[in-house]
Amino acid sequence: MLNLSPADLKTNLLSGLTVALAMVPEAIAFALIAQVSPLTGLYAAFIVSLITSAFGGRPGMISGATGALAVVMVALVVEHGVQYLFATVVLMGLLQLLFAAARLGKFIRMVPHPVMLGFVNGLAIVIFLAQFQHFKVPTADGGSTWMATGPLMLMAGLIALTMAIIYLLPKLTRAVPATLVAIVATSVLVIGVGIETKTVGDLGSIKGGLPDFAIPAVPMTLETLKIIFPYALILACIGLIESLLTLTLIDAMTDTRGRSNRECAAQGAANVVTGFFGGMGGCAMIGQSMINVNNGALHRLSGIATALFLLSFILFGSALIERIPLAALIGVMFVVSEKTFEWGSFRLFGKVPKPDVFVGLLVAGVTVIADLAIAVVVGVIVSALVFAWQHAKRVRLTSSIAPNGRKIYEVEGTLFFASVTAFAEQFSPAEDPDDVEIDFRSARLMDHSAIEAVNALAERYDRAGKRLTLRHLSPDCVRLLDKAQKMIEVDYKEDPRYHVADDALA
Repeated sequence: MLNLSPADLKTNLLSGLTVALAMVPEAIAFALIAQVSPLTGLYAAFIVSLITSAFGGRPGMISGATGALAVVMVALVVEHGVQYLFATVVLMGLLQLLFAAARLGKFIRMVPHPVMLGFVNGLAIVIFLAQFQHFKVPTADGGSTWMATGPLMLMAGLIALTMAIIYLLPKLTRAVPATLVAIVATSVLVIGVGIETKTVGDLGSIKGGLPDFAIPAVPMTLETLKIIFPYALILACIGLIESLLTLTLIDAMTDTRGRSNRECAAQGAANVVTGFFGGMGGCAMIGQSMINVNNGALHRLSGIATALFLLSFILFGSALIERIPLAALIGVMFVVSEKTFEWGSFRLFGKVPKPDVFVGLLVAGVTVIADLAIAVVVGVIVSALVFAWQHAKRVRLTSSIAPNGRKIYEVEGTLFFASVTAFAEQFSPAEDPDDVEIDFRSARLMDHSAIEAVNALAERYDRAGKRLTLRHLSPDCVRLLDKAQKMIEVDYKEDPRYHVADDALA
C-alpha cells in the first residue's frame, strides 16, 4: 500500500468515499430488516470493512452488513433480543475461523460456472428489486404504499440524472469516479434548489460515537448455546459462500487470484470483533465491490478508506450525509445492477448444453425467491446430478471372440455409483462361453459401488461355472476387490495407476 502511485492513491481514496456513501443507506436498511438500530448496521459496516480490507485475501473487495444475513437474524432478534444477536455474531466469526483453519475455502472451486453465472445474475436482480422499497411510504396501519405520482416522478427524474452522469461522464474524463460526481451533483441540485424528496435521513439517524466494547449480555449456559448455534452456523455458511463467490467473481474480472482461506479467516476475525462492539456482522457485498472494481480501485486502501469514511460520517458528518437524496444512491445501485448482470448469458442459449442453461436459470431464480446460500447449494447439487447422469450414460462395452474361443469385453468410461447398473446389465454369464475376459484398460473404477459391481459380476460368473479374467485394474482396485481377487491378471507394466474414492484406502 505504501508503494501506490499518486494516481492509484487518488483512485482508491475517491473510490472509498464513493463506496462509503453507497453503503450508508444499505447498512441502515439491512439494520431495519434485522430490527436493530441503524448504528448497529453502520458499526458492522465500518468494522467488517476495515478488518477484511486490511487482512483479507482479496484486495479491492468490500465487506459490510448485508441483506442475506439480515433476513436470518430477524427471527433471533424478535424472539430473544439484540444481545443474543451480538453473541451469535461472535460465534459466527469463530466458526468462520475454524473453516479457515480447516482450509475449506478451496472448496469454492467446486462451484461450476453455470452456478456462478446464476449467482451473479440473481444478485443483480436482487440489487435492482431491493431499490423499489425506497419508492414506498409508510401507512397508518403499519404497512407501506407507493408514493404519490408527483414525488414518484420527481424521484425518478433524479435517478435518471444520476445514471446519466455515471454513464456519460467517463466519455469526457476519468479524473474522478463518475459515481462520486453523480452523487455530489444530484445532492447539490436537491439541496441548492430546495427540492423536497426522500433523503438518507428519512431512513434513520446515523449520528453516533465510537463503538464501545462490551461482552454480550447473555447467560453463559448450554441453553444459550443451543439458541445461538443454529443461527451462527447458518450465518457463517451464508457469509462465507457470498464472500468466496464474490472473491471468485472479482478474480475473473481482474484476471488475478485472491486467497480464499485468508479471506475466510479475515471474515471470521471481523465478525468476532464486530459482535463485541455492537455490530450485526457482515460479509462481502457484491454491489459495493462492483462499484469499487469498476472505479479501478484494486488495493487494500480502498476498503480501508471506505471504513474510515463511514466512521467519519458517524462521528462528524451525519448532518450532511443525512441530506443526500436517496434518488442519487438508488441511481448508483441501478447502474451497479446493470453492470453486474451478465447480459452475454442470453447469447448462450442454444450454444451451451441445456442442463447448464437450466442450472444458471435455476440458481438465479432461487437467489431472487429464497436466498444466496440455498441457491448455490441447489445449483451445485443439480450440477453434480447432471454430471453423474451424463457420465453414467458413457459406460460402453464392446465384445469380441478371440481365436481360442475366449470372449473379451472391453469396457470404456467411468464406473461409479450411477453407472454400475447399466454396466452389470450388459453381461450374460449363462450365454457366454466358458472362458471370459474383461479389459478395463479404457475404464476407471471411481468408488466403492464400482468395486462391489465387479465383485458381484465375478460371483455371477463363478456360480455359472465360467472362468473370468479381469485385466488392467489399478493397484487400488486390486486391493479392494474381494470375491474377484483370484480372477485378476496383473501386468505391472501395463496396468493403470489411479486412486479409488474409498474409506478403506484412507
